[in-house]
Amino acid sequence: MPPVYAENSHPSRIGWQLPPFYCPFERHLIHPKAAELEERAIAWIDSYGFYPDATERAWGLATRSADFTSRIIPYGEVEPMLLFTQWNYWAFATDDWQDSGAAARTASVADHGARLVRTVETPGCGLLPPGPHTAALDDLVARTHAMLTPFQLRRFIEGIRDWVFGAACQAADAERGRMPSLNEFAAMRMAANGTRFTLTWCDVANGIDLPPDVLYSAPVQALTDAAGFIVSCDNDLLSYNKDDHQEPWEHNLINVLARQQGCTPREALPAAYAMRDRSVTLFVRLREQLGRNADEQLARYLVSLEHWIAGDTEYHDVAPRYASPRNRNELPVEGASYDIAWRDTPSDPSVEPLPVPALAWWWWQLDASSR
Repeated sequence: MPPVYAENSHPSRIGWQLPPFYCPFERHLIHPKAAELEERAIAWIDSYGFYPDATERAWGLATRSADFTSRIIPYGEVEPMLLFTQWNYWAFATDDWQDSGAAARTASVADHGARLVRTVETPGCGLLPPGPHTAALDDLVARTHAMLTPFQLRRFIEGIRDWVFGAACQAADAERGRMPSLNEFAAMRMAANGTRFTLTWCDVANGIDLPPDVLYSAPVQALTDAAGFIVSCDNDLLSYNKDDHQEPWEHNLINVLARQQGCTPREALPAAYAMRDRSVTLFVRLREQLGRNADEQLARYLVSLEHWIAGDTEYHDVAPRYASPRNRNELPVEGASYDIAWRDTPSDPSVEPLPVPALAWWWWQLDASSR
């Protein structure tokens, strides 16, 4: 079913049929326990009375967090995947609050974010107001501390701090009515997207345990950031119509490029795809370089990043949150999809670094043979 929207809703600035996506990775993977994960996650949500009414519950479940987890971790252990899925349902609700009206004031986002980070670091610290949302968070935090190693927990907390930091920066610009430059936007996008929040759980569920000197080496971090940026681009493309009612315009790659180039969002689409596809080309080259001498753990991490990229795009294609957006529908529509197409070659074949200083360092990690 194509994307669904009310006939009397405002027209899309970019259209509903997006250009094909370049994805040279294995696709159409999903965990065999996806249905079980969804059933258990929804039972957990309902046990806390997470949503105030049936409409909010319907839109909360339209995030399809179990489907997201099952597509980006198609071979993982079920219990870590379940906890990650529940974290995602909780995070989507928080993210929507940060995107809404007066709650999006910078002071509110920064204050709530600081309290959230400390609550995850120090269970039971009592910094958040009582209620279903906090009760659910306390449960997540307790189970996360029990499941993760100290190093994994530290990575996860860094991921939450990244997410909060990115959200606060976006709120500050929105509050000032300011659209960031392309370089400023690119520098913050992977943080706001929760890259390290997600990848910690991918590693836990997949049994990947990279030593710190490998995980935090410049080439591996460049590859990780590139994957996060690609996923962020796809999110911006496939969530654009969900947020195009916001004033001022949302901080989105398409809007940033339109502002920079003095064109319409639709006219900015080729530039957005070019940035995305050149990042995919860099990812493929750097991934091949790292794979030449990778041990078993690093090799599995490289594959996990590919699963994240491909699975995230496919998830956004079919999630009712995006394909039947709330700003155009009273309730999410089952079966709605963007019906995206795929391509085997990048829309921009260049292998040169993107002219974005905040991202250029990725290309510096290519050795002479890769260049």
